[in-house]
Amino acid sequence: MTQQSTAGSDQAAHDRAASDQAERVWAAMRELTSGYPSKAALREALNLGRGSGRVKALLWLAAGPLSLSGLAEAVGVDAPYATLIVDALEERGLVERRLDPADRRRKLVSLTAAGADAVARVSRIQRQPPPAFAALSPAELATLEELLSRLLGKPAGP
Repeated sequence: MTQQSTAGSDQAAHDRAASDQAERVWAAMRELTSGYPSKAALREALNLGRGSGRVKALLWLAAGPLSLSGLAEAVGVDAPYATLIVDALEERGLVERRLDPADRRRKLVSLTAAGADAVARVSRIQRQPPPAFAALSPAELATLEELLSRLLGKPAGP
């Protein structure tokens, strides 16, 4: 084996190891973020019953009113299911339907004051770190923050 082919195989092994490590780290991050806070905790805090579509709908509506079809697309459900979600949220006083001033054949769904309060509760719950973060030192948290900021292309810090 030539020196050049040995260097090439060493580089390929290094690249595979780095790729495997990146996949493990990414899988761990996804597991951490997808499992906390639990969908059940969010539904319970808002008394929304089963299904995470209601929480997703509230979060999307926080950005502004949407048509039923726009909400269905945003939440990733079909239009009939979006109607059921809106019906359930409307029964709880969290959203309301109004005529679209730009197209009176269409209705827009928007948050009520109670819906905005519910979104604020969800945001507070989502900002709470998983309990495992308490085991990290301030230095470890600073390192994690710096690394995540680099990955996101944002400056670190408050």
